[in-house]
Amino acid sequence: MTDAVDAVDCADAPVIDLNADLGEGFGRWQLTDDEALLSVVTSANVACGFHAGDPATMRRVCELAAERGVVVGAQVSYRDLAGFGRRAMDVPPEELADEITYQIGALEVFARAAGTRVAYVKPHGALYNRCVHDAEQAGAVVAGVRAAGGALPVLGLPGSRLHEAARNAQLPVVTEAFADRAYTDQGTLVPRREPGAVVHDPDEVVKRAVGMARDRAVTSLGGRRITVAARSLCLHGDTPGAAVLARRVRSELTAAGVRLRSFA
Repeated sequence: MTDAVDAVDCADAPVIDLNADLGEGFGRWQLTDDEALLSVVTSANVACGFHAGDPATMRRVCELAAERGVVVGAQVSYRDLAGFGRRAMDVPPEELADEITYQIGALEVFARAAGTRVAYVKPHGALYNRCVHDAEQAGAVVAGVRAAGGALPVLGLPGSRLHEAARNAQLPVVTEAFADRAYTDQGTLVPRREPGAVVHDPDEVVKRAVGMARDRAVTSLGGRRITVAARSLCLHGDTPGAAVLARRVRSELTAAGVRLRSFA
C-alpha cells in the first residue's frame, strides 16, 4: 500500500513532516504536553471536542501553534469522549459528514482568532482505522471536509479508502507513517487489541522513525521489510514521555540528513 511521494522532495534530501496529536484533554484533565510537543513538531493534529478537547484547550493550542509557526490540523473523530474515540461505532454517513464539518468549523474559529488557520484534516482512532477499508465511512469524512469549505488536505494511511475518496473529490492527500505502531505484512497498522501493536522501546521507535524517513521502509510485525512512502510521521502525544521521545526523534532525523518541514 503505497502512494506517490513529492518528486521534488525525492530528488533532494529526504523531507518529512512531524505531526502529533495535541489538545487531548478535557476540562481539568490534561493528557498531552502540548507546550513541549509544539517545540518539536511541524504540524499539530488538534482534538476538536469529540474524542477529547474543549473550547479552552483548542484556543490555547492554536495560540501556541501560531506563536511557534506550527501548522494546525483538525483531528476529527467519532463522538466518543468516554472511549477516547477508539471504540468502533456505526454512524450513518450523512450524520458523520455533518459531525466532521462541525468539528472542523469549531477549530477554525479558534485558529483564525490566533492568527492562523486549519490547514488539513486527520481522522482519529477508530475512525482513522475504519476509513482504511470502509469506503462509505471514508466518503462521509471527505464529504464533511468538503462542506467545511476549501480543498483541505487529508492526512491518512497510504492506499486507504480515505485517500481514494479524497482524490475522487479532488482533495489533496498526505501520506502518513507511525514509528511507534507495528505494521502488518500488507502495510496496514496492527490493531491495538493485538499483541505487539504498539512499539514501546524508545530506541526502537527512534530507529524506525529514521528508517521510515530516510529509507522509506520498515519491518513488519511478521518480519517482512515493507515500503512506507510517507510525507508525514506521527508522534503520539498520549505516549508516556512523548515530548522527550519526540525530541530524540527530531534530533536523530536531523543527524541522518532528513529535513523537517510541514506539508502544508
